[in-house]
Amino acid sequence: MCGIAGIIQANTDKYSIYHLKKMTDALAHRGPDGEGLWQNDNGMVQLGHRRLSIIDLSKAAAQPMHFIPASSKRWAEGNHYTIIHNGEIYNYIEIRTHLEKEGFFPYSIRYRSDTGSVRFLE
Repeated sequence: MCGIAGIIQANTDKYSIYHLKKMTDALAHRGPDGEGLWQNDNGMVQLGHRRLSIIDLSKAAAQPMHFIPASSKRWAEGNHYTIIHNGEIYNYIEIRTHLEKEGFFPYSIRYRSDTGSVRFLE
C-alpha cells in the first residue's frame, strides 16, 4: 500500500511543506517508489503521497494528481481537483471501459493507473 498524508489548516503560520515532508518521510517504508508533495496557493491545504508502484509503473501515474474538469478551460478559474489515493480500485478497468464507451475518458491518456481513471468521474 501507498502512504498518504495531509494538512488542512486555517492558520498557515503553523505548518509548512517542511512538516508535510517530515510526515511523508515517516511513511517511506509504505511507498519506496516515489514521493509527491502539493500545497494550494495559500498553504491551507497540503497533500503528500508515498508511492508503491503496482498497476502503472510509469511516472505519469505519480500522485498527487491534478485534474481540470471539462467545464473549466483553465487552471486559473479555480475549478480543479487534486487527489491522493491509498489502496487499489479493483474494478478500475471496468470503470475506464465504461467511461471510454460513454465518451468521458480521453483515449489519448498516457497512463493506465486506477487512480487516474477516477479523475474522470465528475
